[in-house]
Amino acid sequence: MLELKQIEKVFNEGSPDEKKALNGLSLSLKKGDFVTVIGSNGAGKSTLLNVISGRLFPDYGDVLIEGKSMTNLREHKRAKYLGRVFQDPMAGTSPALTIEENLAIAYARVHKRTLRPGVTARRKAFFKEKLTTLGLGLEDRLSAKVGLLSGGERQALSLLMATFKNPGILLLDEHTAALDPSRADLITNLTEKLVSEGQLTTLMITHNMQQAVDLGNRLVMMDGGRIIFQAEGDQKKKLTVASLLNEFSKIKGGSSLSDKVMLS
Repeated sequence: MLELKQIEKVFNEGSPDEKKALNGLSLSLKKGDFVTVIGSNGAGKSTLLNVISGRLFPDYGDVLIEGKSMTNLREHKRAKYLGRVFQDPMAGTSPALTIEENLAIAYARVHKRTLRPGVTARRKAFFKEKLTTLGLGLEDRLSAKVGLLSGGERQALSLLMATFKNPGILLLDEHTAALDPSRADLITNLTEKLVSEGQLTTLMITHNMQQAVDLGNRLVMMDGGRIIFQAEGDQKKKLTVASLLNEFSKIKGGSSLSDKVMLS
């Protein structure tokens, strides 16, 4: 489904600020995999998602989706394969447009464009049906401007927009980090529900170690632009935050660490 081969990405090459964000990284996701990605700031996590989505091109290596090389395709050319939710609730929607207009734009990404109105009666019924699954009452507010929604409501809408047409790959970029704990829990539960129901192949970056342990069938730890630890199957099921920190400490050759130290 998704294959990354020996990806390298360097910023400010040849300058005193040179930073090797991705260092020969390889990763494969099978259809239906839900992979959580953790690592400290600067580990290369967001660069990884940007290379997959086409926001950045790798300096070396290949990005394949469904067996096709996407390495040199720009972001809009990959949109039909991908759904993405960002950390900032303001980033995934247009605040000046209504809920139904935002949904119509997301719908159009994976459907052939025509000269017909973007919000037809049939599509409105479809949007209402999908919004009902969120349990937030947004199905009764289709004409409300998205800028009037709370951060949690906007992130729920962004998540729905990214998933309601079952993208080949779902990218989640710390999508609960900017929310208060109760809203973060809501979005986490919605994520589990939508990914499970759609059997979506998902790559999720998170700074929440408990979230990384609890969600998905695979876990990847990054450091210095590389994958330094992976767990799946029974090993993933048995992981705890404490055992994960211990693995990081052993790999880095340090003493015992707290999650704050590791993820700062």
